[in-house]
Amino acid sequence: MTVQTALAPRSIFHGWFVVAAAFAVMFVGFGSAYTFSAFLEPLQRDFGASRGSISLVFSIAGFLYFALGLVSGPLADRLGSRPLAVAGMILIAVGLAAASAAHSLVEVYLAYGLGVGVGIGCAYVPAIGAVQRWFVRRRGFASGLAVSGIGLGTLAMPPLASLLIASVGWRGAYLALGAITLILGGGLSLLIENDPKDRGLGPDGDSIRDVSGATSSDGASVREAVRSTRFAGLYVSCLVCSFGAFVPFVHLVPYARDHGVAASSAVLLLGMIGAGSTAGRFFLGALADRMGRDRSLIMVLIGMAFAMAIWGVAKEVWALAAFAFVYGVFYGGWVAVLPSVVMDYFGGRNVSGIIGILYTSVAFGTLIGPSAAGFVYDVNHSYTLPILLSAAANIVAALIVVAIVARGGTHAVSAATR
Repeated sequence: MTVQTALAPRSIFHGWFVVAAAFAVMFVGFGSAYTFSAFLEPLQRDFGASRGSISLVFSIAGFLYFALGLVSGPLADRLGSRPLAVAGMILIAVGLAAASAAHSLVEVYLAYGLGVGVGIGCAYVPAIGAVQRWFVRRRGFASGLAVSGIGLGTLAMPPLASLLIASVGWRGAYLALGAITLILGGGLSLLIENDPKDRGLGPDGDSIRDVSGATSSDGASVREAVRSTRFAGLYVSCLVCSFGAFVPFVHLVPYARDHGVAASSAVLLLGMIGAGSTAGRFFLGALADRMGRDRSLIMVLIGMAFAMAIWGVAKEVWALAAFAFVYGVFYGGWVAVLPSVVMDYFGGRNVSGIIGILYTSVAFGTLIGPSAAGFVYDVNHSYTLPILLSAAANIVAALIVVAIVARGGTHAVSAATR
């Protein structure tokens, strides 16, 4: 008897346990990563570095955790998602522990950037790819539920990090976050399984005999997918969007501090992004199942641009909180809907590998966007230009998806090479 069989009552579809495990991976992995804004000031103070230089720590980690989906996705399709997710949680814990012992900014780059970056890179795409295979009718909702772990992690972990920094310093805080990641994320990631067929089931818990049409084993090859115009459009859209998508996670807290917001209130703004993100992943993920997932992708990109416009004029804490929540809703919708669009377009046979390749676009945007915003601030002591460029990038990304949808053929695995 496997661990999964022992833990999962027969009356509960195991796909929901896979969702719960993916949720835990996202909660501790991205939750730990998105605490970085709380660490920016103490790191800047202790190492005497500029805001742009400190921001580069996050950008390196972000680049790695999205870029490594290029490797972890295909490996998950071949070896299974569970071992990669477990390894990822261990690497994050080790990286955070090593960062706590760093004595130079270069050591922080290596410990945090490589540990957290490689760890999330190992775990994220395999975990979210596994969820896609377990559902068809409720794929958008299940995907949204899984990635809501990112939202709740963003809601809970930065305030926790701020409390830990105040009580035990930033070094002790990193050590504590590493322990949480190892115990919670590493333990629950053992519940991840790759395919419902291994349990004699079809997607959504249906009997394999009752499943008709495309299954989780059908779909385009990686080569067919990446050579298609649909994939090219999604890739460029994600690349453009991601230049600004992660700027708030690094710079919202220092922006608020620059405008006189108290440190205790500023760090809670990240929690507002998390709260909005959680709501967006739940409700927009479910809504996408009804209105069309690719059309929902257009909606959330436009919504992110609208939120950035709010940030551009926000100065008071209440206005910044409004921005944070609205941005979180649409950012959460973007993260929830995108993997389901990939599954709709290209099928489940190589979904982790295709998602992994797609997310290399996000990697480049994450590497450049937050650090560039920091260096722009170092020059002119203003975030206005990065905010406006981020809003414009989301509009361009939305227009690219409009062009994809205009070509027709949603839910068209057989047409993947158009």
